[in-house]
Parts: sequence; structure tokens; C-alpha cells
Amino acid sequence: MKRAGLAILILSASGLSAAETITLRIADQKGNMHAEMEAAQQLNNLNYKIEWAEFPAAAPLAEALNAGAVDAGIIGDAPLLFSLAAGSQVKAVAVSKSVPEGLAVLVNPDSAIKTVADLKGKNIATGRGSIGHFEALKALEKAGISDKEVKWRFLTPADARIALANGSVDAWSTWDPYTALAEVTHTGRVLVNGVGLSSGNSFLAATDAALNDAGKRAALQDYVNRLAAADRWANSHVDEYSTTLAKIIGFPKEAAAKSFSRRQSHWQSIDDATIGQQQETADFYQKKGLIQQHLDVKPTFYQGLKVTQK
Repeated sequence: MKRAGLAILILSASGLSAAETITLRIADQKGNMHAEMEAAQQLNNLNYKIEWAEFPAAAPLAEALNAGAVDAGIIGDAPLLFSLAAGSQVKAVAVSKSVPEGLAVLVNPDSAIKTVADLKGKNIATGRGSIGHFEALKALEKAGISDKEVKWRFLTPADARIALANGSVDAWSTWDPYTALAEVTHTGRVLVNGVGLSSGNSFLAATDAALNDAGKRAALQDYVNRLAAADRWANSHVDEYSTTLAKIIGFPKEAAAKSFSRRQSHWQSIDDATIGQQQETADFYQKKGLIQQHLDVKPTFYQGLKVTQK
């Protein structure tokens, strides 16, 4: 599998002695874990090294996990399923629970499309297997429209934004911070959001190789606790964090604040309820023909890491 071009940014966070040997290779998406942990000063005084790899979306991140190019990464519930269905040796080790208001199908502000039913026969841009793909499929099903009654354009977020702006697609199913940016710049109107359609789950997924390595497993345990602490800090310092986030992602502060504050996110250990929600998502994708066989998701979770809530 090709690895070239997978990571667009490699950074280090350490403060370690030259003798330190434990390195976690962490895959992130723009404006996510790295930004939050840095703002919350949770990358200080590590006794291991972190090498960051930043990706524009979940699909190339999942490819990096599958290839073993990284040890762990943040990924939505839908992309994780596609990765697992493809036979990747990856397991979800912690879950971020959030309100999926920023997951949305967008249309141009002056579009004649007023309801999801109006999407019949129209072009929808999203990432294949992304959480945006899931959102669009769920919205169409609720409206009684077959996914075969629309035309799919599978594009990166950057290309999809351009396609919506120039009218080459009629709708774009995406996620924050892209949704928030479209709203505050008045370049997109929310047709429907993910509340009631999506679980709002995102996962920290780790490779079996990393989990089978005692040193990396211990580092991952420390990492998930720092990640949870960073989320708690950001939720209680929304204005301060939004300023930092805006600079990191290059978006207006208003968009960064809107994106983060409505998530109301928190990290927790994997529990049975989360596994059940993931099974429902897997069954939905099988029904839609995107996963060809029944997928039992339970073995794809690792419950040996516990997220401290304090």
C-alpha cells in the first residue's frame, strides 16, 4: 500500500532525553487532538515522544492506520467501520461523545432546495465512507429517498467546498469545522444536521501492533487521559481555546468557537452502549450495500484502556 503523501504535517512533542525510546505516532485531523492538547498544555512533561501526522479527512488517516504508518489516530464511527471491514488490524480504545450538530448537509444559501426530499436527482458531494457520507445516507433514508436516486461526488473537503460554491454539486455533506465556516461566512446553508441521525461518536483507534507493545500501550493509556483532560479544559475555556484553534486551522474565530462549543464533547472508556451504537451503524451500512457482509463489531474494540474522569 502506498504511504507517500499520507501525512501532510509531521511534528514532535517531547522534552525527552536522547535515551528515551518510546515513540507514539499519532494521526490527527485538522484542528483536533493536537490543537486541543497543545492549548491545554497537556503535551508538557511527557515521558515518551509523540510524532504527529496531520490529515485532511478520515479516509487517508484510516489508510495510514491500515498501513501501520501510525500507531493511533482519531476517526469517526463510519470510517472506522470501513477500515475494519477491509480487514485492518486496528481497534477502538476510547470514544469521544459529542452532539453531532456540526455534522450537516449544506446547500448554497440561495438554493431552491428547501428539504431533504428536494435532493432527489441532485448531486451530493462528500467523502466516500466518511461520517458525511453516513449523514447523507441517513437523511435520505428518513426522507424516503433511495441513495440510488441521487448522484454521488466523492471529494475531499477542500474540493467539495469549491464544487458547492461554483454550483457543480447541489449539496455537500460535511462536518465541523467546515460546517461552521460555511455558516459564518454565509457560503452554505444547513439543510439538515446530524442530531437524531448520528451517534456523535468518534474514536481513538490504535493498531494491534501498538497495543501488543507494552511500552506503547502504557504511553497510550497516559495519552488518552491527557486527551480527556484537554477536552475538559477546552470546554471550560471556550473563548481562549477558540482563539488558539482559529489560528491553528486558519479559520475565523467565530467559526472555531461555533464548531467547538456546540460539540459538548467528552472522552470516555469504551462501554457496551458504545459498542451497541457501532453495531447499529455497521448494520446500516450493510443494509445500504456499502459493507458486503455482516460485521460483528465487538472484537474490534479494546477495553483495556480506561479514561480517567477528574
